Amino acid sequence: MATVALIDYGSGNLRSAEKALARAAAEHATGHEIVVTDKPEVAAGADRIVLPGVGAFADCMNGLKSLPGMVDALSDAVLKRGVPFLGICVGMQLLAEVGREFGDHAGLGWIKGDVGRMAPDDPHLKIPHMGWNELVIARPHALLEGIATGDHAYFVHSFVIRPKASGEVLAAAEYGGAFAAAVGRDNIVGTQFHPEKSQSLGLTLLANFLRWRP
Repeated sequence: MATVALIDYGSGNLRSAEKALARAAAEHATGHEIVVTDKPEVAAGADRIVLPGVGAFADCMNGLKSLPGMVDALSDAVLKRGVPFLGICVGMQLLAEVGREFGDHAGLGWIKGDVGRMAPDDPHLKIPHMGWNELVIARPHALLEGIATGDHAYFVHSFVIRPKASGEVLAAAEYGGAFAAAVGRDNIVGTQFHPEKSQSLGLTLLANFLRWRP
């Protein structure tokens, strides 16, 4: 059976993500087993990898580095062997070169760009940005099949990824200014919103990820 490694590094909405992925696999008969793991050898052998994340950039990056061999295993699987990868919320932000939360902290560097604090042009808009927002599809992508501009996804965040290449923004959202809601290149995708909390849209996206052949 094909496996999806859901990386447990002490940060992330693991149980909700696990349940949502399992439901997407079952409802769409993709035949995937969802495996929550903190072991690099399990991640290395998986057919797909999902990296969740909740909290501060540096804490999440340190948590990932604290698992001996995990960063190397992920880099080998994703960058060298082309294993499909999905980052969620801070798990997506870690793809950037640097996170600028409480100082500058190096990320994985898989997406060129940085992560910076949201700065809405309306001072009445509260940070963190929390709740349902419309997506604006920037370009067609298999991850977003069946998802249209105007569909709503659920966000909880204070920081956003800012890719250097505009073509790596798959979808945007608006909160006192536009920001990247989904990014991707090659076999790597990430969402700022939480698919596991985004009801039917989230299940559609997760099913798309499970079927994706980059």
